[in-house]
Amino acid sequence: MEDFFVINKEAHRGSTRDYSYKKLKMKILNLELEPGTKISEKEIADEFNVSRTPVREAFMKLAQEELLDIIPQSGTIVSRINLDYVEEGRFIREKIEKEIVMLACKEFPDDYLFRLETNLALQELCIGKNNFYQLYELDEEFHRILFSGVGKARTWKMLQLLNSHFNRLRLLRLSKDSNWESIISQHKKIYKLIIEKNPEEASQMMERHLQMAVFEKEMLKEKYPHYFI
Repeated sequence: MEDFFVINKEAHRGSTRDYSYKKLKMKILNLELEPGTKISEKEIADEFNVSRTPVREAFMKLAQEELLDIIPQSGTIVSRINLDYVEEGRFIREKIEKEIVMLACKEFPDDYLFRLETNLALQELCIGKNNFYQLYELDEEFHRILFSGVGKARTWKMLQLLNSHFNRLRLLRLSKDSNWESIISQHKKIYKLIIEKNPEEASQMMERHLQMAVFEKEMLKEKYPHYFI
């Protein structure tokens, strides 16, 4: 009975840690906690109604993902967006995703095509709703479906570890300045080219799609200088 209690307690602590991590990460990514914001374990624990231990573990994990800066004797702040990291993450995604979409043009299961079609329909519903975070989630899901459909789901997970700064720039772009219709239109073109089995044009479209952030990052930095380093 005692062993069961210990195991159950550990499982609960793990779920509380995961809850704290996911909720805090969402607050950072959706800019509810802006870059440069100072936070503490106590205030987050109080807000989430959890103990400080799972929050501390969440802080450490988010620091590894470069979303938090833990500064000794100073405190913890939401990391500012590093444009060098943005470009590195974008560069890696572009090189890999061009190959992913070319593979999809050669062979892509029907059930995954249906998932893409459903995803695009949901993206359309975001227009006019002003829910940038939902569109971001659907954007991520669109690309994740491509990786999964060609048997490269683990590669997608690996890329996510390198793309925290790139993803935050994308979210900032969606929330402040972006033409949502352009993003959705490019997704539709990628989907159409996969159906038509046109790998060369699909690769070129994916490259243009992932370079959109490059053209806007300097404008965003000028408009929101306190978000960047």
